[in-house]
Amino acid sequence: MSKFFPSDLKELAKHLLTNGPRKTNSTSRRVRVLFNNSYIIDTTQALHVWEHDGFPQYYIPFSALQNCTPSVREDIKANGGGAGASILKIQVPGPKGFKEKTTDRAIRFSDDASLAGKLAGLVRLEFGSMDKWLEEDTPIYVHPKDPFRRIDVLPSTRPVEVKVGGKTVASSPNSVHLLETGLPTRFYLPLSAVDQSVLRPSDLLTKCPYKGDAEYYSVEVDGQLYRDLVWYYRVPTHESLGVAGLVCFYNEKVDIWLDGVQLERPKTHFG
Repeated sequence: MSKFFPSDLKELAKHLLTNGPRKTNSTSRRVRVLFNNSYIIDTTQALHVWEHDGFPQYYIPFSALQNCTPSVREDIKANGGGAGASILKIQVPGPKGFKEKTTDRAIRFSDDASLAGKLAGLVRLEFGSMDKWLEEDTPIYVHPKDPFRRIDVLPSTRPVEVKVGGKTVASSPNSVHLLETGLPTRFYLPLSAVDQSVLRPSDLLTKCPYKGDAEYYSVEVDGQLYRDLVWYYRVPTHESLGVAGLVCFYNEKVDIWLDGVQLERPKTHFG
């Protein structure tokens, strides 16, 4: 089972029944889930559940399921011996012109709190198996956003210089600093501040629920190719609009001078 993306729902359920979630947090926001052109969830009773330290998932009261037919595919025993959870099969009839659609990427936890603890009466729908999730009227992507994580986008007139392989590849008298909880500060520069002769197109595309879809460049210096070293967002999310069209170098893989002072390379490798 992957730390962040568990594919075996049975193992995940067993883990949660034995250890419980890392933490939970109720939310007042309206959460809706689209599957096969129908809203199978429309609730203000969703719960943020941290299965691990990385980010939360939405757990929904089982009673909030609608426009679908859930059935038990497999029961999962709790430590007490009873069925603490079940793998659900969810069938959703299609509207006119659409076929029925089915998923078994769902866990229902027992209504008995002595078996299921804090998750009693809840259902976990795998985020990526649904067609769309919305918070109020805004679609969300990749996974639910952590309510305790924030992004600040701060324009700065402190000059930035970036070196790769000992050579300056970017220099700008101003930049935009993106500060995201738990990650190093990222320095976004105008594309014109980068030496265009070193940029190489990349096919990599990554997705972030806080910033949007990132596209990449590789950098070639003295015949050596540094893959996917630079990223940018054409159309970032609302909270990150301040970095639209700007480019950012991985702090972990390049040397950066900020206001004439060389920065220590961070040790994290994502974000």
